[in-house]
Amino acid sequence: MLEYEKEQIVAFGRKMLEAHLTTGTGGNLSIINREKGLIAISASGLHYLETTPDDVVVLDLKGNIVESTRKPSSEFGFHLDIYKQRPDVNAIVHTHSVHATTVACLNMELPAVHYLVGFSGRKVPLAPYATFGSQELADNITATIGNYNAVLLANHGLVTVGAKIQNAFDAAEELELIAQIYIQALAVGKPVILPDDEMDRVIDKFSTYGQPGGK
Repeated sequence: MLEYEKEQIVAFGRKMLEAHLTTGTGGNLSIINREKGLIAISASGLHYLETTPDDVVVLDLKGNIVESTRKPSSEFGFHLDIYKQRPDVNAIVHTHSVHATTVACLNMELPAVHYLVGFSGRKVPLAPYATFGSQELADNITATIGNYNAVLLANHGLVTVGAKIQNAFDAAEELELIAQIYIQALAVGKPVILPDDEMDRVIDKFSTYGQPGGK
């Protein structure tokens, strides 16, 4: 079931490690097939380099395991809730990338210190802390993310969403860079934040950026 989605989970799990967006078994990622009403999600506590398509767990929209000998990520609850709340989202990436997590541990949002924050929206909002894997965390994420494509989790990490897993991964990678820039700027002085109207122009330009067909 969901063979293509399973292969994508394996590939992007490895990409997360290669891009230094997580370590070991940290974080998680999923893809929803809305036509079939099924979700492919990374397994709990399994190293990404050791994961095969057969290890990827298939869930229904109620969180029931449809196919797998593995347990799903302990945080599958917030994946389900985001998919239910955001019909435009078909993939989710959750990372523990160093700089984004540093901002989250300061309990700070990531403002528009650079126009590439537009991968999320006008900013990256901050969801209050809750224990990993808890319904409280899922509730905090869905209450905070709104129409943004990313949300920081206080004292935890970063969640990004997209129409495709490549979109969610790209957002995680770019926002990690911006978090590093923001921390460095704070160390030197007071960063200048781009105004909302400029970010709206950036977001509009992003909608037509790149080659036709997404290549």
